[in-house]
Amino acid sequence: MSKDLLRFSIIGNVDDGKSTLLGRLLFDTGSIADDQMEAIEESSKRRGEDYVNLALLTDGLKAEREQGITIDVAYRYFSTSKRKFIIADCPGHAQYTRNMVTGTSTAQACVILVDARHGLTEQTRRHTFIASMMGVKHLIVCVNKMDLVEYSEDAYEPVKNSMSSYLSKLDIQDVQFIPINALDGDNVVNKSCKMDWYQGSSLLYMLENLHLASDFNHVDCRFPVQRVIRPMSKEHHDFRGFAGRIESGVFKPGDEVSLLPSNNKTKIEKIFFGSNEVKEAFYPMSVVMTLSDEMDLSRGDLVVRENNQSSSGKEVDILLCWFSQTQLDISKKYNFVCNGKYYPCKISELLYVLNIETLHRDKDSKTIKQNEIGRLKVKTNKIMYFDSYKNNRNTGSLILVDGNNDTVAAAIIR
Repeated sequence: MSKDLLRFSIIGNVDDGKSTLLGRLLFDTGSIADDQMEAIEESSKRRGEDYVNLALLTDGLKAEREQGITIDVAYRYFSTSKRKFIIADCPGHAQYTRNMVTGTSTAQACVILVDARHGLTEQTRRHTFIASMMGVKHLIVCVNKMDLVEYSEDAYEPVKNSMSSYLSKLDIQDVQFIPINALDGDNVVNKSCKMDWYQGSSLLYMLENLHLASDFNHVDCRFPVQRVIRPMSKEHHDFRGFAGRIESGVFKPGDEVSLLPSNNKTKIEKIFFGSNEVKEAFYPMSVVMTLSDEMDLSRGDLVVRENNQSSSGKEVDILLCWFSQTQLDISKKYNFVCNGKYYPCKISELLYVLNIETLHRDKDSKTIKQNEIGRLKVKTNKIMYFDSYKNNRNTGSLILVDGNNDTVAAAIIR
């Protein structure tokens, strides 16, 4: 039986120990190769550190190693007997908010670190809000550096209470708290005897046992076409298949489907997963479908159930994070890229720019600058087919590109 996969990101304030925690997870689960370990030990000695700095495993950029901070999103992979993991180590500085949005966009869970000495900070609020905005359903709050507060429950409880109060304002369904010392591995992979007042499990146990089955949308069937397959070979002279990834729902041969935007009706004839014909397909399988009738489909078109179609329209309400150094110009024309299809568009109204530390909405702002988050109404020149991000993360998200085809923002549809 294959193990399921958990994608999670590690977030938190600068110097709260994100890279150290990730390094500790990899080290204590035996996921670091011998040559990598030797390189980390040598780098630690050169830096004058009297311990093995596991954070060096993930801080790969030269600028990161020199400054001791994370700039880019570092992805690492490991597995245990229960589950496979893809981890995104996200940057902490405010000027890299766009990187954090990227790292959280595909995460099913987030591990957020809070320094036991400092508690809830502006950056903690920023990162937690972004996790909520990006639809993360599971949050594990790690109160780190417990060794610096003598592993005291009296130091842990106020941090937990302030975080609980802030999280009550956000939309995150599953929240767990754990006191840890990432540097020495207390409560990371194994339970620590230094905090016997804590009755919960270790961080790894929490990650291995998060319930994920109910996180996926198995109701709304969405299959955006990415490519038309026409081999034109002697063996497959008349073959016409449509390749893409199932974004939600379950498709089976014989299902009656609608094709958007044409709204033509047909049936699924066969579904291929790799070279094998399968009886059903679901997220996140990348498949090739054949249809019972000759139909014209192209990149970005949607295959949906006849009685369960996506929303449509020429105006959408979006919440976006601005990536570009050039600020938003509401007089310019941009392009949405949604499900692989381009939609020329124009900003019809800037509703507000959000201060994600205070949650204050600035309704007088005339533009959005790099790393800021704002809500807009946007009009397209042709009908879009989409879902709200809350119902479907995959078909409710998009990017905004400028006239040079540079990505200037990532957005979710409200």
